[in-house]
Amino acid sequence: MREIKHLNYDWNFLPHFEEKYLELAELPDCIKVDLPHTVKEVPYNYFDDKIYQFISCYHKILNLPSIYKGKKLLLKFAGVMGYAEVFVNGKFITNHFGGYTPFTVDITPYFNFDEDNHLIVKVDSTELSDIPPFGFVMDYLTYGGIYREVSLEIVEKCHIEHVFIKTKKVTDVNKQLEINIVLNEPILDDNNALRIKIFEGNTIIKTITHALNINDKEITIKDIITDIKLWDIEEPNLYNLTVELLNNEKLVDNVTERFGFREVSFQPDGFYLNGKKIKLRGLNRHQSYPYVGYAMPKSAQEEDAEILKNELGVNIVRLSHYPQSKHFVNRCDELGLLVFCEIPGWQHIGNQKWKEHAKENLQEMIINYFNHPSIILWGVRINESKDDDVFYQEMNRLAKMLDDTRPTGGVRNFKHSHLFEDVYTYNDFVHSGKNQGLDKPIKVTGKKVPYLVTEHNGHMFPTKKFDSEAKRVEHALRHLRVLNAMYQYDDLCGAIGWCMVDYNTHKEFGSGDRICHHGVMDMFRLEKTAFYAYSSQQDKYPVLHVASTLNTGEYDASLLSRVYIFTNCDYVDVYRNDDYLGRFYPDQKEFKYLPHPPIIIDDFFGNLLENEGF
Repeated sequence: MREIKHLNYDWNFLPHFEEKYLELAELPDCIKVDLPHTVKEVPYNYFDDKIYQFISCYHKILNLPSIYKGKKLLLKFAGVMGYAEVFVNGKFITNHFGGYTPFTVDITPYFNFDEDNHLIVKVDSTELSDIPPFGFVMDYLTYGGIYREVSLEIVEKCHIEHVFIKTKKVTDVNKQLEINIVLNEPILDDNNALRIKIFEGNTIIKTITHALNINDKEITIKDIITDIKLWDIEEPNLYNLTVELLNNEKLVDNVTERFGFREVSFQPDGFYLNGKKIKLRGLNRHQSYPYVGYAMPKSAQEEDAEILKNELGVNIVRLSHYPQSKHFVNRCDELGLLVFCEIPGWQHIGNQKWKEHAKENLQEMIINYFNHPSIILWGVRINESKDDDVFYQEMNRLAKMLDDTRPTGGVRNFKHSHLFEDVYTYNDFVHSGKNQGLDKPIKVTGKKVPYLVTEHNGHMFPTKKFDSEAKRVEHALRHLRVLNAMYQYDDLCGAIGWCMVDYNTHKEFGSGDRICHHGVMDMFRLEKTAFYAYSSQQDKYPVLHVASTLNTGEYDASLLSRVYIFTNCDYVDVYRNDDYLGRFYPDQKEFKYLPHPPIIIDDFFGNLLENEGF
């Protein structure tokens, strides 16, 4: 039977590495740490990214009784930034290139039972030029360390390696279920079988048994299933599927995966979920936080998903520019928040070795995130990179080979790019305050294809939480102008704004303080005015945000001529003290396509002067 032991506590850490550590039973002057962990806590702002770019050492003692002899021991790393080498008892086992995708290490041949085993992970947090996203300047930081969780899985010699679940024809009465099961090695004898159980809550709603033949290693099982609730953004119904490996009817191994029945389709006239057309309104998310960078626990990851769905009211998030915590994506599954998941990178394409690591990143991303119903689009290009036809044809081919159920995209920042993916994904920064919100889709693509805007605003109007009121309001209005244009174009799948929260960056970017103030929230997840531009567009709960403190001294010549109210209410009644000024309605003139245009208060006197005899 499979056992999982979590290894997140009681690690030893040193901010340097020496070869002699591999032979020592105890590291000198080490620091006790728990995971997730960052190699260096950084200041909030005004710091040099070199302070976390060094080689460090993580050490942990593992001790297992001999009852586990004959089993396989698999170390699972959810994320190590950015290059890792793994050693057990002084022996090198493997390395991993890239900090954003999980990897597994078989430590069985190197492990001694009934005694202490020394696990050492050498972590290189420098920006190695042959690993994506590195090789040139980039507009975010990567920090360093074992910043996601680690576990040890104890399995039988022959065990289940992967389970991939596909749902098709979900709008039919008879829905199609396809399960691809990969064993770690071929079946060597008779009397083996797979038993599959599908659960709705704690109730088994279907059981499938499949006999295995000698040499079976990759098995595909197809079945029809009825009376199923679909997964969508309003009712994200989830099911559990357990695969059991049996030998002579005795349970050898089992794996449980959570999934949902849903189908997605990007068409030239828009995006469809389970056959229903939906306009995608979203924000980009970086996974960084103040001080600790990426090293935040499950609760914080889940909270970001909850903020996006329940407070900001968006229906899609782009994981920019890399795969992010499974805790975040799990919560997206539960909330009905759609996800665009892309490979690590930012503008730069490196040499052939770099490209091979990018392919590895793509493969690890799809394999590890396959069963999440919230993920509707794979990003197979490097964000904002130039066309590279041979490379990107291969990346799209690899993605389709691994997953033929999801569409692919690749984010560009120039028009008429060569399109090998299913969706033309484009960063549209045309809006500068007084012009159109977005370019027409056909002007960008040059032909009728599925089209999704993946960034807007952002660097076009950086706004700090402590900027002047007028600037903070204009920041919010710019987001609304783009959203208004998005709703105007029926053939536009949607628009994903830049971005959810501010983030630390390199010296070439940001406001000179090592922060990009591009978010609708700051790094502490505190709301800017633009936060309410988004939250006011949803219909689940009432929103009414008066975007002014009504302090006239905030404005030139103490002239406050209008106040914006971001709300989803039909109208507002305004009083000055106890005197009624009037009823004000949404601004349908400038924002005629928005679900909920802002309301402008431009009369602060009403009939008060007449009532006083003027």
